[in-house]
Amino acid sequence: MYYSRPTMLGVLGVCFLGLLLCLPNFMRAPSPKLPWHQIHLGLDLRGGSYLLLRLDQKSLVDDRLQGLEDQAKQTLIEKNLGYRDFRKDDAARTLSFLPRDASEAQASLAALGSLTSTGNEVTAALDHDRLVLTLNEAALKQRAREAVSQSIEIVRRRIDATGAVDPEITRQGDDRIVVELPGISDPEHVKRLLGTTAKMTFRLLANSAGGSIAPPGATMLPDLSADNALLPVMDHVEVDGAALTNAGATIDQQTGEWAVSFSFNRAGASAFARTTTQNVGRRFAIVLDNKVIEAPVIRTPITQGNGQITGNFSAQTATDLAVMLRAGALPAPLAVIEQRSIGPSLGADSIRAGAISLGIGFVLVILFMALFYGRFGLYANVALLANLVLMTAILSLFEATLTLPGMAGMLLTLGMAVDANILINERIREEVKRGRTPLAAMQAGFERASSTIIDSNATAFLAHVMLFVFGTGPVRGFALTITIGIVTTLFTTMLLSRLLMVRWYALARPTELPV
Repeated sequence: MYYSRPTMLGVLGVCFLGLLLCLPNFMRAPSPKLPWHQIHLGLDLRGGSYLLLRLDQKSLVDDRLQGLEDQAKQTLIEKNLGYRDFRKDDAARTLSFLPRDASEAQASLAALGSLTSTGNEVTAALDHDRLVLTLNEAALKQRAREAVSQSIEIVRRRIDATGAVDPEITRQGDDRIVVELPGISDPEHVKRLLGTTAKMTFRLLANSAGGSIAPPGATMLPDLSADNALLPVMDHVEVDGAALTNAGATIDQQTGEWAVSFSFNRAGASAFARTTTQNVGRRFAIVLDNKVIEAPVIRTPITQGNGQITGNFSAQTATDLAVMLRAGALPAPLAVIEQRSIGPSLGADSIRAGAISLGIGFVLVILFMALFYGRFGLYANVALLANLVLMTAILSLFEATLTLPGMAGMLLTLGMAVDANILINERIREEVKRGRTPLAAMQAGFERASSTIIDSNATAFLAHVMLFVFGTGPVRGFALTITIGIVTTLFTTMLLSRLLMVRWYALARPTELPV
């Protein structure tokens, strides 16, 4: 029951620091140079938008089959083996072709062994006269899970570039992503950013005699620079947009119009230089999400590893395209399957209701402790108030996002903190009834209640840590608040309330305790 001066000053210093950290939530920063950390309000309190996105798994299969076709053709060419009549079946997840000659069937099957030997993702077999490559379903599911994780990071980068504050982006199920945007009541601009795959490729135009039918190895794609006229674009990708290292909106020095400048990494610059060197005089299409932005003629080799895209851009569309290219292409398109908007008035009502419930609960607890435990009840109330201040301070320090479940967690924490004080006071009562002196009763009461308090809070702490680790969305907010509250409860109960009792006893030297 003895507190040294450094210990006493340390306890009071922590409480004073907590009070200072709470101030940014109630006043503006006096200087922009000061670190001014505040609690941010979640979607249910501040209002905003909720989007549920779903990954297009069919597109994943189609892209994988297209890549497999390119690999197979390249492998067969290297082995001097011919092929014809390539067919893709997305539903069956198969790619099949005919060898140039029936005698080359076994040789072709052996040549494609390098594609089937890595990770059991692809199996190859002869079906009569056709050679069939089949994608493994388990490998595709794994690829889909990885695609969702990759999409979450790309979505986060795109949203961060718009300046949205405290977006919440989480996975839901195997192929869905939840995006919560507090404070954004009109999400149309964000929807356009997220709904665009931004998969850019650079491909040559096929040598065609005209018409609407693409020659073998090419696909007719709409040309945005010519009123969606169809152009025969080769399926083979000369340079992938994944090789881009930077992109930005700029002004074309020749025309004065908005454009998007870009630059490649070393591998992309080498491929770009090789393609433009070998194909001078041919048209080179810049394809974004299966639409041709522009298809200029290669006049001279481009070896610097950078270039510029023009095409009737406004400042906003050029900036959006640059943002998407910098963030990277989504592995597959994302479709918005659910959208909700929460108005700020509903959020204000939620804050008011939460504050009223917190206030009423706090007042009832204070009255209960004061009526049942007198002076020690008042000390418990001071510790309870300090507990609320410290919880708010820690949430402010880490700029946490507070939701309705989080407010419920704060109220529940106050109830748990009162439990600890009740245990201590009841223990002290029992020791007084046994005839102990005031100091001995206080000492025994704290000692015997401490182990119970620590054990109960430790088990609750572990449970809520697991809830935070495995939970999502509002559940994590609730668990985080409770976890912080358990730490502050132990501090205020075991140190602050004891300090108040000890200082009172040292000054008053009572002959009996007010319990």
